Amino acid sequence: MENHRSGFISIVGRPNVGKSTLMNRLVGSVVSITSHKPQTTRNRVLGVLTRPEAQLVFVDTPGIHQPKSALGEMMVKEARSAFGDADVLVLMISADDGLTTADCEIINHRIHKKTQKNPVYLVINKSDAVNKTDILGITQKANELFSFDETVPISAKRGDNTDVLLDLIEKALPAGPRFFPPEYITDQPERVMWGEFIRARALLHLRDEVPHGVAVEILSGAKRPDRDLFDIEATIYCEKPTHKGIIIGRGGEMMKRIGAESRHDLERLIGMPVNLNLWVKVKKDWRDNQFLARTLGGFNMEK
Repeated sequence: MENHRSGFISIVGRPNVGKSTLMNRLVGSVVSITSHKPQTTRNRVLGVLTRPEAQLVFVDTPGIHQPKSALGEMMVKEARSAFGDADVLVLMISADDGLTTADCEIINHRIHKKTQKNPVYLVINKSDAVNKTDILGITQKANELFSFDETVPISAKRGDNTDVLLDLIEKALPAGPRFFPPEYITDQPERVMWGEFIRARALLHLRDEVPHGVAVEILSGAKRPDRDLFDIEATIYCEKPTHKGIIIGRGGEMMKRIGAESRHDLERLIGMPVNLNLWVKVKKDWRDNQFLARTLGGFNMEK
């Protein structure tokens, strides 16, 4: 494949700036769950975009934050490892927050210390929420801390300027063959995707004190041999009995809502009707247990 380009693009930044939304937009499919809750992404997720003359492999990472649990430490370790592996590094910040102290710490303590000299782009998300003067101010302040190769204001949700970002990234990639078949869009195993779709619906509806302690384990999943119906059984884990009650809800209403919406998402993903059975169990303080944090957080899943 003469003149073909390929490479890995790491999307990094603090929590809740839109990294997963951007990757889904660039890939053109939902490969990393999103929510308005911070720290939704728990481990690195690959999203693959194959273009006529290039294959772009995006790496969505957990938000860089001060960890307060074993799970949080694993998440930050995953995010930090992305700084050294990328052919192009994308630092994403949110325009409506401006250049925060956390953003500056990432620039000063992580980007400045990276050993590779590959391109580093500053992507300012939610640029539609502020005026051009604000964008210019953020750009100037950020580039005083580090000389970014490109600065691109975008709206990941609306898609504004994401085509410009894609073209810039493609031109910066080294020459090379495809890493994955052209139909490949993610490294996530099917079972992990099923669990993440269920967790996304739980994150959408649960109170702020519950979501970080929620994990989903897929117990089984298979098509029935005699008809187009896919059976999935899964357990939603939480850390406290009171959280279990919130997840189930009065008269089971919350559980029914999470189940119905998850089933709809899974049917679109799998391409046939889904029979989804959900249970809720308590695993006390699982995020502080190294083994459970790795298992329920998805870090032991083969990629």
